[in-house]
Amino acid sequence: MNIPKIQRRYCPICKKHTEVEVKKVSGGKKKRTLASGQRRFKRKMKGFGSFPRPNPKERAKPTKKLDLRYKCKECGKELTIGKGFRIKKFELKKE
Repeated sequence: MNIPKIQRRYCPICKKHTEVEVKKVSGGKKKRTLASGQRRFKRKMKGFGSFPRPNPKERAKPTKKLDLRYKCKECGKELTIGKGFRIKKFELKKE
C-alpha cells in the first residue's frame, strides 16, 4: 500500500484543512509490567512446570497493526486518526 507522505487533512486543533506529514510509528515499550496479572504470571513461571496457559505461539497473527501519525504543519500537533489497521506491505510515497 502506497500512501503519500504529505496530505491535506482536517486538523481539529486548527479547525481547518491543512497539510499534514504522515509518519509510521513502531510499537512502543511494553506497558504495565507491574500489573497484578503480570505479577501473578511471573510468580507462576518462576517454579517448575510448563506454561500456565494455552501456548499462544500457534495463534499468532500474520501481520502487526500499523499506527500512522499525522503532524500538522501549521500548529505542529501530532494526531492519530483511527485505531490502526493490519497490512503486510506499507510504503510512504515522496511527492
